[in-house]
Amino acid sequence: MFDLLKGVRVLEFGILLNGDLLGMLLSDLGAEVIKVEEPVKGDYIRDMLGIITPHHSPAHLQVNKNKKSVTINVNTPEGKHAFFELLKTVDIFADGLRGGACEAMGIGYEAQKAVKPDIIYMANTGFGMTGPYARLGAHGYSMLAIVGGLPAKKDADGFVDRCGNEGDLFGGIKGGPGGPYAVMAGLAALWRRQQTGQGAYIDVAASDANLATSWMAAVTNLNYDRITDLTGMAPRGTPNDGWPAGSILYALYEAKDGRFIMFCAIEPKFWYNFCDAIGRADLRDVIRTDIPVDYGIDKPWLRAVLAEIFRERDANEWMRIALEKNVPLAVANTLDQVPTDPHNRARGILFDGDHPRAGPFTYVRYPAIIDGQHSGVEIPAPLLGEHTNDVLAAIGLSAAEIAAAQVTPPRKRKDPV
Repeated sequence: MFDLLKGVRVLEFGILLNGDLLGMLLSDLGAEVIKVEEPVKGDYIRDMLGIITPHHSPAHLQVNKNKKSVTINVNTPEGKHAFFELLKTVDIFADGLRGGACEAMGIGYEAQKAVKPDIIYMANTGFGMTGPYARLGAHGYSMLAIVGGLPAKKDADGFVDRCGNEGDLFGGIKGGPGGPYAVMAGLAALWRRQQTGQGAYIDVAASDANLATSWMAAVTNLNYDRITDLTGMAPRGTPNDGWPAGSILYALYEAKDGRFIMFCAIEPKFWYNFCDAIGRADLRDVIRTDIPVDYGIDKPWLRAVLAEIFRERDANEWMRIALEKNVPLAVANTLDQVPTDPHNRARGILFDGDHPRAGPFTYVRYPAIIDGQHSGVEIPAPLLGEHTNDVLAAIGLSAAEIAAAQVTPPRKRKDPV
């Protein structure tokens, strides 16, 4: 792990990807993250999305690495006492439940602020803490749907299903993007608190973050009718597998060895470099120089020419040309080719570890190299409640208090999340 946030303590209270991602990012940066979980059930991401060994899914091993797990039933007086005693020792509270769930349990921001006035409360919920949908249960696709990121159509039988990027104004939206925005705001809040002593209440909705992540497509399409000159952009049309219709110089081509190449020579300087590299001076004047970029939409004949050119060399040769001649293109790896790609290996974004209970596992690292170092795994994804005794005893709770904080009364109650 990095040590940038060494000394910062985070209390994470959440389940599934929205809740878990906040703590993962902060722990990768060096914060101590204590994951508070409901006794018995806990974060059921352990038991979904595929299982390697019992209670060890790939998602759990990734997003709950470098965390300590403590079980507390906050719906009992004893559990609330333990929770608030623990809260007094932390800097950040990461709320990853449904909007309002913590308030309903009596541990929301106002209750926390009364115990720890400078707490940084960082919520990363599906639809935020305000608005008519704030209390709505959420999963990834619902958070995309509300902001136009889930194009759909009826099939011949009248059933509705997703339809890829066809008709999608916000192509490129991904699920679960709220975590990085919440963390950035949380780190800024830490800085302000250091200067002023003031805490913060941070409200991030994954639905908002989906839209913000695809801001370029959003602002272009929402303002499309106001554009008076389409110079320098591919016109909006019927996409073909996600690409603008007619894009020739910003498109995929097949290399000699069958691998695909993403070609991006839309500026004159790059197009000239490409033509020089392949010995095709006759093509230099094809590109327009009166605009910053040329997608080649007015040159449909050029696609067949380029397709033939790219089939003359294999992917590795094209990458060599790209590096030596300054041509923007890249091999389009399939996922199983990503780990062996020389650039990905050099960057170290993936690494193979060994979980003590799940065995060998390939992790995705924090996507930054800091002072020449990569993030790692010091604490493997924990068992439910694995660190309860150690953490709660360290803040002064007795064995009896720790046991009482984990008791779940034998009564049926509504699940708050």
